[in-house]
Amino acid sequence: MPAGFAAYDTKPWTAAYAPAIDAQLPAPRYRNLADLVHSACSRYADRKAFTAVVPNGMNGTLTYAQLGAHSDAFAVYLREVCGLHPGDRVAVQMPNGLAYPVVAFGVMKAGCVLVNTNPLYTASEMAHQFKDSGARVLVIVDMFVDKLPEVLPQTGIERVVLAGVSEMFPAIPNLIVRGVQKFWNQVLPPVPELGLPVQRLAEALRAGAAAAAPGKVEAWWQAVQPQDLAVLQYTGGTTGVSKGAMLTHANLLANIDQVRAMGKAHMGPDECVLTALPLYHIFAFTANLLCFFDIGGRNILIPSPRPVQNLQRAIENYPITWITGVNTLFNGLMNEEWFTAFPPRHLKAAIAGGTALHHAVAMRWEMVTGTRVAEGYGLTECAPVVSFNPMHGLARRESIGVPVPGTEVRLVDDAGAPVAPGEPGELIVRGPQNMKGYWQRPDETALVLRDGWLYTGDVAVMDADGFFKIVDRKKDLVLVSGFNVYPNEVEDALASMDAILEAAVVGVPDAATGEAVRAYVVKNPDVPGELTREAIIAHCKATLTDYKVPKSIVFRDELPKSPIGKILRKDLKAEVKAEFSKK
Repeated sequence: MPAGFAAYDTKPWTAAYAPAIDAQLPAPRYRNLADLVHSACSRYADRKAFTAVVPNGMNGTLTYAQLGAHSDAFAVYLREVCGLHPGDRVAVQMPNGLAYPVVAFGVMKAGCVLVNTNPLYTASEMAHQFKDSGARVLVIVDMFVDKLPEVLPQTGIERVVLAGVSEMFPAIPNLIVRGVQKFWNQVLPPVPELGLPVQRLAEALRAGAAAAAPGKVEAWWQAVQPQDLAVLQYTGGTTGVSKGAMLTHANLLANIDQVRAMGKAHMGPDECVLTALPLYHIFAFTANLLCFFDIGGRNILIPSPRPVQNLQRAIENYPITWITGVNTLFNGLMNEEWFTAFPPRHLKAAIAGGTALHHAVAMRWEMVTGTRVAEGYGLTECAPVVSFNPMHGLARRESIGVPVPGTEVRLVDDAGAPVAPGEPGELIVRGPQNMKGYWQRPDETALVLRDGWLYTGDVAVMDADGFFKIVDRKKDLVLVSGFNVYPNEVEDALASMDAILEAAVVGVPDAATGEAVRAYVVKNPDVPGELTREAIIAHCKATLTDYKVPKSIVFRDELPKSPIGKILRKDLKAEVKAEFSKK
């Protein structure tokens, strides 16, 4: 252990646990994720598990018992009809809907490995992920089958299963949803000739149910070991090349217990969580899908959260107690008159992650809803939760909270030596949620996993009580005349200006200072008057040291975002690179 790490051995954050949070994790409650699913479906059989709601309010619901039966049937389909073996990979490329948990849980029960795939991927991104993972079966939303003739010949996929957005809705709502799709010219493309078996999900479930035998599915998942691979979750990693983080059943089960430990005093059996974040993203996969399923909660699934008005019927019609989201989602909701006039009456709290929560957004959320946004921190490689703000009175604003039970966090400099409390350093993590490594990439694994510690690439500071605050991504640091400028700090200052709806900050080359700060801003349409460069600079000068003040301002109608609404600085940096390469 490097000299100086002894200062962290006291784990000052454990004082923030008592009395609501147990410092020690319980013994594992389940052998694997399929065991968790089977147990929940038995205990909560008659409860509503998932309700998918489309923008016009039409919906469909599955109970825990129905979910159990359908996922059993899909497991049989994979093993008996598709001929898959334990450990084989199944790519699932679907938005939020009733089909997603059926398929995901069926993959787990079959002893196979889930490969979550973004439905909006381009053909080249799909081909890379399917080929890299070695997926043999693809379950895809039927709206995007037109990409498959280009993609499949580059992969080892042997069979395709098609699912609709309104899959498993009652007959009349399903017909209406299909009709609305046609009205908006979202006619489903014809299924092309692919040269391999293609089935609808309903047909696959019927085939699986027909081939089922008593005890067969349970025998399959009983053979799955805690350290077996459960999910290949693709991420940019250290180089930007998409690679699969290998998450085991033990990783995810530990993270479920860690999340539950942080919120157990506030989470009962009648919770109703709004899931606007996509379940194929690790944040919603663990927090919404798995954690709330484990406690018998109800998930309200939003297939498409953009525009944000798509959430209105779900929020108005269901007793939402929890919302998970990112900064842009919370900000967007509070710019909707229907939300600010009638915020959710049953809401306990919101959970923020994925990107920095701006102070102005958090304060306004509290004012509008009367509840807190509890910010946490995580990354794909940690399944994902590393830290979380306690739900009781010790929570800190503008903080990612304290490490979840069973997790050690340290901050180190470029040489790997610890930094003093209050000083920025790279955040490294050790805990049972750390991934096994990157799929078939030992060189990339060695860069981030060292001596049991996962090096996150994020820069943070820790206060004397063990609460952490993310300063920024190490790679996003802007160096102005030798001084470090963290984009999050500048973005937070910009977000406090009412006339700015969204902002992103990157560095640009500068002959005098090496780099300079550039801000990309979107004007708030609800604030009258012109938004000028001079007004923005004056606002920043009132809150920031001179070298942190943006030297250039770029006005945009919108900013590039990921599927979960995270502003993509990397896209803006690519624009900057292209711009300055021409000069």
